[in-house]
Amino acid sequence: MITQYSIKNFSTPLSPSGGSDKSFSDNFTALRLEDLTHESIAATAQYSRKDFYKVSLISGDTTYHYLDNAHRVSKDEWVLVFTNRDIPYRWEVHNGSTCSGYACMFTDDFLPLHTYSRPADWQVFNAEGQSFFRLNKTQAKFFEATFQKMLDEQQSEYQHKYELLFLYLMETIHHALRLGPEPEAKIYSSSRKLSDAFKNLLSKQFPLLHPNQEISFRNPQAFADKLAVHTNYLNRVLKNETGKTTTQLITERIMQEAKALLIYSNWSISQISDSLGFAEATHFTQAYKKHFGELPSAIRKG
Repeated sequence: MITQYSIKNFSTPLSPSGGSDKSFSDNFTALRLEDLTHESIAATAQYSRKDFYKVSLISGDTTYHYLDNAHRVSKDEWVLVFTNRDIPYRWEVHNGSTCSGYACMFTDDFLPLHTYSRPADWQVFNAEGQSFFRLNKTQAKFFEATFQKMLDEQQSEYQHKYELLFLYLMETIHHALRLGPEPEAKIYSSSRKLSDAFKNLLSKQFPLLHPNQEISFRNPQAFADKLAVHTNYLNRVLKNETGKTTTQLITERIMQEAKALLIYSNWSISQISDSLGFAEATHFTQAYKKHFGELPSAIRKG
């Protein structure tokens, strides 16, 4: 059985700078590898999945293992590595040596309300793109400086520090994309095309920018009708392509938007419920509690 770790296994307390810090500290953390606890180091040595996305800047005599790949890193070499929630991986440290560097971990809930992108949209986090980069000295210094900015900002009292941390994360991702080869044109199967069409239709409904805006598609039948396919066929394709049902994918995205609105907006719970297509605010509250294990009001009290 492959172990799964939470970001809470690695996160560190952040300085208080506002009412939502606890929520954010559960969804983003940057750290130096030298500051990891023995338990956290042990966790990286075994194959495991994580419930978060991770960017690592590492130097040391080690090997990175994932799928059927093994990348050996020499003692004085620097590498930049992106890992996602789906593929198990581990780090093997050789000859009793230690690793130095940085790591940044974040969940979907960290992404700001105003972005249309999800981590899977960035090639470095999906299985088809390059996720392991060997760096020269100039490149290593650039990324090291960016990680240091994350560490400094993470501990600051700046009111909008998480927006700035998001920009540092995007800077890291886009500079890494520049290091990789240009993506080749691919021929997609009909199933893949349908899956992509569903994802595009789902994502285009968000973000919600004002209270009188309401999503148009919130159940499998609505999506199937728009895509001109049977609901059972759509569900089967999505299950094969993503491992999740149509309902699961819709619910995850709606709940993700709900949480973002609770954190970032001043909309009432009733307004959020209406915009997300719930007939009654009580239905929204029940769905939110079922998904997150807490009431919508709890996130605002924290």
